[in-house]
Amino acid sequence: MAEGFLPITKEEAEERGITQLDFVYVIGDAYVDHPSFGHAIISRLLEAHGYTVGIISQPDWKDERSICVFGRPRLAFLISAGNMDSMVNHYFVSKKRRPKDAYTPGGEMGRRPDRATVAYGNLIRRVYKDVPVIVGGVEASLRRLSHYDYWSDSFRRSVLLDSQADLISYGMGERSIVEIADALNSGIRVKDITFVAGTVYKTKDISGVYDALVLPCYEEMKEKPERYAESFRMQYENTDPFTGKYLIEEYPKGTYVVQNPPAAPLTTEEMDAVYDLPYRYTYHPSYEEKGGVPAIAEIKFSLVSNRGCFGGCNFCALTFHQGRTVQVRSHASILKEAVRMTQEPDFKGYIHDVGGPTANFRHPSCEKQLHTGVCRNRQCLFPSPCKNLTVDHSDYLELLRKLRSIEGVKKVFVRSGIRFDYLLADADETFFRELVEYHVSGQLKVAPEHISDAVLCRMGKPENAVYERFVKKYYKINGQLGKQQFLVPYLMSSHPGSTLKEAVELAEYLRDLGYMPEQVQDFYPTPSTVSTVMYYTGIDPRDGKKVYVCRNPHEKAMQRALIQYRNPKNYELVYEALQKAGREDLIGFDRKCLIKPRRINGVPQGMRQESLKQGKRKTGQENKQPEDRRGGRDAAQHKKKRTIRNVHKKKM
Repeated sequence: MAEGFLPITKEEAEERGITQLDFVYVIGDAYVDHPSFGHAIISRLLEAHGYTVGIISQPDWKDERSICVFGRPRLAFLISAGNMDSMVNHYFVSKKRRPKDAYTPGGEMGRRPDRATVAYGNLIRRVYKDVPVIVGGVEASLRRLSHYDYWSDSFRRSVLLDSQADLISYGMGERSIVEIADALNSGIRVKDITFVAGTVYKTKDISGVYDALVLPCYEEMKEKPERYAESFRMQYENTDPFTGKYLIEEYPKGTYVVQNPPAAPLTTEEMDAVYDLPYRYTYHPSYEEKGGVPAIAEIKFSLVSNRGCFGGCNFCALTFHQGRTVQVRSHASILKEAVRMTQEPDFKGYIHDVGGPTANFRHPSCEKQLHTGVCRNRQCLFPSPCKNLTVDHSDYLELLRKLRSIEGVKKVFVRSGIRFDYLLADADETFFRELVEYHVSGQLKVAPEHISDAVLCRMGKPENAVYERFVKKYYKINGQLGKQQFLVPYLMSSHPGSTLKEAVELAEYLRDLGYMPEQVQDFYPTPSTVSTVMYYTGIDPRDGKKVYVCRNPHEKAMQRALIQYRNPKNYELVYEALQKAGREDLIGFDRKCLIKPRRINGVPQGMRQESLKQGKRKTGQENKQPEDRRGGRDAAQHKKKRTIRNVHKKKM
C-alpha cells in the first residue's frame, strides 16, 4: 500500500478497512496527489468531509472490467478527463497527433480516449445502469452547454447528454461537489439534485426553474451559427455568481439542459483550507518504474497564489471555468508550502513560480465586485483600465519579499503571466523595479499576442502602444539596475480578425525588433471562448459584427511562417504570402526586406536578371536574337562542337 495515497486497487481499500467506497473517481490523467491537479483537490476535499474515495486512473475504455476495480460505489462515480481537455491533450492545432502526454506515466501517448468524459461516462453506463455519474474538470466544464468542436468541425450537444451523466459540476468544483455528496448521502435522488450552484442538470420539466434565460435551442443553433453567437453572449454575461441567471437550453424530444448560476468564489480562509489538505505532492509510486509523470516537473517547485482572472482575453476560457473574481491564498498558507518545498531532497534553492492565471492579480478588480459582482458587459482592463479599477501590487510585493527571506531559498522567479497593462497602471514603480531586480531569470515572458490594433481588439488585449510603453520602461529599469535581461513575447498567428495584411505587419515589427520567436502559437479554437465563437460563426458575439476568419490550413501556415520569416524552411510560404498580400516590396536586398528573391542556379532571381541586362548593354547584344535557339540535347551537342572547334583554332 502506498503510504498516504488514496487507494487505487480494491486490496488497498480493504487494507484501510473499506468494503465499499463512497465515490469512485475515474480520471484521464495519472494519479498525482498535488493541488495543481483537480482530481487531487476534489478527492482530498471529499475525504476531509468524511467520504471515502478510490482512484481509477486511465482505465481501458474498451474493456468494461477496467471500470470494475472497486465494484459499485455507495454514492456515485466521479469523472474528470484530466487537467486538460482530452482533445487539446492529444492534438496540435494542425490536428496532428502529439507524440507525448505529460500527464501520463513516462509521457506515453494514447492512454486516454478522445473526448474522455464521454467515453468514460458511456463505459460506466454499460456496466452500472443506475449509479449516479457526476462529471467535472476542464473538459466537462467548458462543454457544459452546446458548443463548437474544432476537431470534428461540428456543433455538438452538451457533454451531459453525450456522456449519459446525471450532473456536471462546473468551475473549480469545491463547493458543489461537497453539496452534491451531502445530498446523495442524505438519500436525495440524483435526479432531484437541481438546486446546487455550479451544476448543470437535465430535465423534462422546467416549470420549477424561476428567473431563467432561455437560450436558443440546440437545433436552431446547429442550423444557424449566428444564433450560437447570440447564445454565447448570453452565457458570457452570466458567468458571475452574484448576477448570473439560470440558463435553459432545449433539445429534441422535450429534453432541457439547465445551468444553475456559478458557485460563490472561495474566501481566503477556504482557499487556505483547500491547500492545507494532506497531499503527497507527487505522483503515485507505482509510476516510478516508467520514469514518473513528466507534468510534475513544471509544478513541483512552483506556488499557486491565486485563481480567477479579470483580464478577459477572448481566446482564454478562464472566465467560464475559474471566473473573473480573483481569489487568493494567505501569505501564511503560501509560506508554509514554500518551507515544506525547501525540505525536498531535490530542492536546489529555486522557487520556479509564484502566481496563477495572472501572477500580479492579488485582489478583486474593484470593491463593488465583492458585493454586486463583475460588470455584465464591461471589462476591467479592455479597451483601457476601468476608472474603478483598484491597482495595487503591495500585497504581492510583500509576499515575494517574505519568500525571498526563507532560509534555503536562493531565488524566487515569477513565470506566470504578468499583465503588463495592469502593471503600467500602478503609479508606484516599486513592484516593477523589484520584479526586474529579483524575480526575472534573464528573460521575462509576456503576452502581447500581436501588434495590430485591429487584431488586438478582437483578442480583448490592449492596443500595441501600451506594450511599447511597457517594453521601454522594462529596459529602462534594467539599465538603471545594471542588468541585461530580455523580454520573450508570446505571439499568436491567424486569430480571428487577422488577415495576411496584419500578419505582414507583425513580421515587419519583428524585423525592426531584430527578433524571431522560437515558438509561435497558431490560434487554437478550444471550447467556450469568445474567439472560438468568432472562428465558428464569423461573428464577434460581443458586438454582433462580422469578423474575418482564417480557416484555410494553407493560409494559416503562411501567417505562422511570416512570424518566423528568417527560418529557411519557411521561405516558400513567406514568398507566397508576400505576393498574395501585395507586398513584393519586402522581397529584395534592402535591409527593410524580409526575404531575398528566389535563386536560380544559385543566383538570386533579381540579381541574375539585372546582371544579364548589364552584360547585354556592354556587348551591344541587348536587342539581338540569341545565336543558337536549339534546346535540350541538340543545344548541348552544338555547344560541345563549337568548343572543340575553338580548341583546335588555338592549337593551330
